[in-house]
Parts: sequence; C-alpha cells; structure tokens
Amino acid sequence: MRVRQPFTIFFTLGLALAAALPLRAQTMPSVDPYLWLEDVQGERALSWAHERNAQSQAALEAVPGFADTKAKLLAVLDNKAQVPYVSRRGAYLENFWRDATHKRGLWRRTTLDEYRKAEPKWETLIDLDALALEEKENWVWSGADCLAPGYTRCLVSLSRGGADATVVREYDLVKREFVQGGFALPEAKSQVDWLDADTLLVGTDFGPGSMTKSGYARIIKVWKRGTPLAQATVLFEGAESDVSAFARVDHTPGFKRVVVGHSTDFYNSENFVQQGEKLQRLDIPSDAALSWQREWAFLQLTSDWAVGGATYASGSLLAIRWDALLRGKRNFDVLFVPTATRSLGRGSMAMTRDYLLLSILDNVIGRLEEVRYDKGHWVHRAVDAPYPGTLSAKSLHDTSVKNDPLANAYVLNYADFLTPDSLYLGQAGSDKRELLKSRPKFFEADGMRTEQLFATSKDGTRIPYFVVWPKGARADGNNPTILYGYGGYQISMQPSYSGAYGNAWFNKGGVLVIANIRGGGEFGPQWHTTATKANKQRSYDDFAAVAEDLIARKITSPRHLGISGGSNGGLLVGAVMVQRPELFGAVLCSVPLLDMQRYHKLLAGNSWMAEYGDPDKADEWAWISKYSPYQNVKAGVKYPQVLFTTSTRDDRVHPGHARKMAARMMEQGHQVLYYENMEGGHGGAADNTQRAQLQALQYAFMWDALSGK
Repeated sequence: MRVRQPFTIFFTLGLALAAALPLRAQTMPSVDPYLWLEDVQGERALSWAHERNAQSQAALEAVPGFADTKAKLLAVLDNKAQVPYVSRRGAYLENFWRDATHKRGLWRRTTLDEYRKAEPKWETLIDLDALALEEKENWVWSGADCLAPGYTRCLVSLSRGGADATVVREYDLVKREFVQGGFALPEAKSQVDWLDADTLLVGTDFGPGSMTKSGYARIIKVWKRGTPLAQATVLFEGAESDVSAFARVDHTPGFKRVVVGHSTDFYNSENFVQQGEKLQRLDIPSDAALSWQREWAFLQLTSDWAVGGATYASGSLLAIRWDALLRGKRNFDVLFVPTATRSLGRGSMAMTRDYLLLSILDNVIGRLEEVRYDKGHWVHRAVDAPYPGTLSAKSLHDTSVKNDPLANAYVLNYADFLTPDSLYLGQAGSDKRELLKSRPKFFEADGMRTEQLFATSKDGTRIPYFVVWPKGARADGNNPTILYGYGGYQISMQPSYSGAYGNAWFNKGGVLVIANIRGGGEFGPQWHTTATKANKQRSYDDFAAVAEDLIARKITSPRHLGISGGSNGGLLVGAVMVQRPELFGAVLCSVPLLDMQRYHKLLAGNSWMAEYGDPDKADEWAWISKYSPYQNVKAGVKYPQVLFTTSTRDDRVHPGHARKMAARMMEQGHQVLYYENMEGGHGGAADNTQRAQLQALQYAFMWDALSGK
C-alpha cells in the first residue's frame, strides 16, 4: 500500500501591491480588467466563451480534412480492440470501459481465465450511461473503493461533468444497487476509506472551516453506520494552510494498520500511525514517499538524508521492518541508488507477495528489476523485458486472499512511439511472460523511425529529447513539427504509442518531438528540484534550447515549428511563447496556468506553491513575475498563432487562466483562437465524442498553421 498526496497533478497568481512591481506596472493596468472571466458559471463569462467557441469551431472545422480526422480519432477512441486495463479484487479483474455504445462507460469485471480470451465475457457492475439517464445527471466515473476481503460493499465516486469534486455513494455488489440509507457524501473533494464494514474514515466538506485553502479536506473523522455525518468524531485535524489531510487503512490479515496525516505542501507530509487511542508520528523525512507491505516499510527519498551514521542519496529507495520504524530504529537497507542516468520515479514500484518490481528509467528508457528479501539479504535481478520503450508493472497480488494463487503474478505493459501497447502476464522470479492483450496498430509505422537527441541549455546542461519521424521525412527544415513538453512535478515524459498522433499527424507527414526538460522526473528528484521556484526559468530555457536545436539540425524551422502543452505544460508553452516568439509558428495551450499572480487564489492553486512560490511575497513574486505569461504578453510584438483550450468543469486549474489570456491577447491585436468545452474537468473532455472533437480542433489548428498548405 502506498501513501499518496492528493491527486492534484498540474497547476495556477493574485493581486499584490503595485509599489515594488515595476514589471507589472509596465505591462498591466493596476486593476485586472478581465477578473469577470474568473466567474466560472457567470452569465457574462459563459456568453463570452460560447462566442469564442463558435468562432473557433467555424474556423477550424473549415480546415480541409477536419471531418475525416475527427472520424478517425473517434474510431481510435471507440475501438473495441483497445486494451482493457484491469485491477484485481479477489477472484475478479475489474475494468472501466467506454466505446461508441457506452459513451459514459461500464464498470465491469471478469476472471483471469476469461480475460485471457480474445473476447472475454464481462459482468457489468454499473452501466453509467443508464444511471446518468435515470438520474438525469452528467455522471463521469471517478472510481470505486471496495471493502476487503469480500468486496461486496463499495464506495463509488461519481463526478458531474468530469470535475475533481465527486459524489460518494455506497454500492451493494451483490444486489447491484446503491444502498438505501447507506454511506453517502455530497459533492466535494473528499477522501474516504473503509475502517470496517460499518465504519469509514472520512475527509470531506463538513462545513465552514473544514477545508484547506486548496479546496481539500483538512479534517479526518470516524463515521459510524446509521449515524448522521455531523456526529462523526475527529481522528485527525490539519491546518487550513495544508494541501489536505489523508487517511489510509491496510486490511492485510495480521498486518492491519491505520495511517493518517496531512500534506503540508505538495511535496511534504507528516504521517501518523494509530496505536490504540493515540496517533504516533513517524520520524521520517517529510518529503519522502512512504509505502508498506506486510512487515516492511519503504521510503523513497527526494532529498539527501543523513541519519544513523549514514547518508542516503536523493532518489534512493530504503527498506526497514515496520515495527523497527515505529521503534525509531535506523537500520535501513538500500534497495536502489540512482546514478547520473538511472532513476526510480515515484509510483514506479509494484509489490507482489515476495518481490518488489522496480520500473527504472535509464536515459529515459524503461528497465525492470526484481528485488527479493531472501535469507537476511535483498537480492536483485534484472528482468529480461521488451526494450527500448516504456515499461510499467502492476501487481496482481491481493493481500486479503489467503494462499493467493496470484501472489507473485503481475501484468507488464510495454509501448514505444511505433509499437502499440502490449500487456503481458508475468511471474516474479522468472522471465516467462504470457501475452494477454495488445492494442491494434492504428497507423502504418513502416518507414517511420525514432531517435533520441540532446540539446544544450542556456547553463550548459544537456537536455534529451525524442524525435518521431514520419515515413519519407528528411532534415530539410520544412517538416511541420509539434514540440511537446511538461517540465514540472517530477513527471517524466516517456515514449508512448498514440493512435491520435498516428492518424492526425504522422500520416500527414508531421514530426513529433518530446522534450525531457528539467522540472520533470526523468533523472530523479534533482532533475525536478533544480527547476522549481526561483529556478523555474530553467524549464523554459531547456524547452527553448530544444527548439533551437531542432532548427539548427534542420529537422524543422520556426514557421513549421509548433509547441504544445497542457496544465503545467500550458504554463510552459505560454511562458516560452512570450519569451521566444521568433522560434515558433503556432502554440497549442491546453487547460493552462497563465496568470501566475493569482494562481494560488484560484481553485486548487494554493497547493502548488511548493512548485512555483508565493506571489504574495515580494521576493518570490520578483522571479515569478519575470515569466508569468499574463503579466508579460505585450501589444506590438509578433507572437505565433495560438489556440487556448480549457473546460468549464475544470475545478483543478481554473478556466479563468485561459479565458483571461485569450481576452488580453485579442485586445492587443494578436492572432488567437479559444475553445472551452463545457464538460470534461481537467482532462478537457467527458467522453470519447467530446475528446475526438477537441483533438480534431487541436490537430486542425496545428496542421493549418504549420504545414504551409
């Protein structure tokens, strides 16, 4: 089991005093004239968005081939031969599935024997389309948590329109119905876990003062069945300035434990273990990722840690007996040490009963390694796995199953830019694999090629990037090219197979480039931390360096080079567009942060100050103000064409960022298109039809702007 900080993945600045801010005084009026666009559901703001949508759709749907591209994209999304990825619960493998018939989706399950078949028989647990129709709600699936070991009662989370906030309702898997009078939570950014069949640990909106500034629960309560939520008793209480409070229950027989705590910022947490009526604080680094299984605890370090007469390097993975950790012992075993090229990302460790499976990045290429405790020592073995692409392993072990027949089984997924995903059934301790499922080939890759190149950033750092070449392309400077990046939150950009790029870009002759810039996690925690807060500009310098390298190698040229990014990546392309407009012909900026003076005041933005800094502090605003796109965009500068996309229902990154930036640039006379999907949350779309429409608009924009045709 793994303790996770709230799933906030991506990101957003506030009105401060003007006296010490000469940059803002030069580029912005003292009062933001577009604050009214932050009123998400306001009539005036929505009317503005609808007008922009109509203009953008008219322009982009008129691009030759739009309808055909949209049809191909939808066919990829709805294809019934897609891999149905699964999670194990007891005797079943569960999956959530969407296709042309089931637009909102099916929660379903099957057995491993059935799953092996080309066309498994699936048992439907919830038909979300039927439920949405019956209840007249635009439900989007957000997951289910079922109580081990029987898994007959589940807490089902449903989102309206794809927002992060969900409604939680108890569901009876035997009767296939929601439990009348059962546990239920109204819409909020809640976190909930089973303590036992009649008790929940709940963090939700309990009323005024119960949520953090970031919009998450700060109080964990114990809620007994049959009692009103108002009578739930407090187990743990964090601060309003925290990101959130959390609770996790491990139901492993013989090892049941309750861990609660709070994330003080996006990267730091305090963990407490319930010991009788008391909570014992774990004395571990606040920025270490804690996980556990049975008698073991594991720590993945983000910074160097000197303890017990030893110093453990940032990025290392440590192991210690759980009871020894509780007693304050410091006899850690080192399971992984990073090198200049090898790293272990957060979430890259899977646990079977007897093995750890480490998905390691080596120069951004996936490797798999097994680690087992045997006769007092940890034994390592490199697994013979597909190469060179992206590997991810997921354990099938269910800790609640006695004598589990799948105790050391796992599923291994492999993909690269030209190879569709393949899902294998593996057995830890062996290199034998059984191919379970593979995605169809959505485009013809014969004649295509990929390569990894390196650019040199402003400070001399080598920045790797991948180039995907379409058939027949050559380095003549005329290739329409999309340069994609993210550069934040220790998230790594790895090779992946995309039917969308294949049909809407590669088959037309477009080049794709994926940049592994600092701020990501490709080379461990330091690759991330060297481009945060006061050093965030390094991400933008790295991205510009890759663009310059592409031009120098004649892979493309400025008029044919477009940049694309979403969320924190939207901030990336917005900042680089403003700083280096001469390098690009088009910018696709999706669900972005852009007003970095107000980001911490909008929705979940307060939780991201560990990445960007606090704009209300003069010394920190001094560096944020230099790259914040909304404050630095100017009239009279020739910027590339830009398309902003966002979602009204995005309650993570406020749609006001994209709205205000588009309005500001239009006022200044720049060439801008804007599209706001009215559903979809931070993902931008609530179903496959909406996603195909959004993607078709984006690819039409890029091809029309960059192809020169």
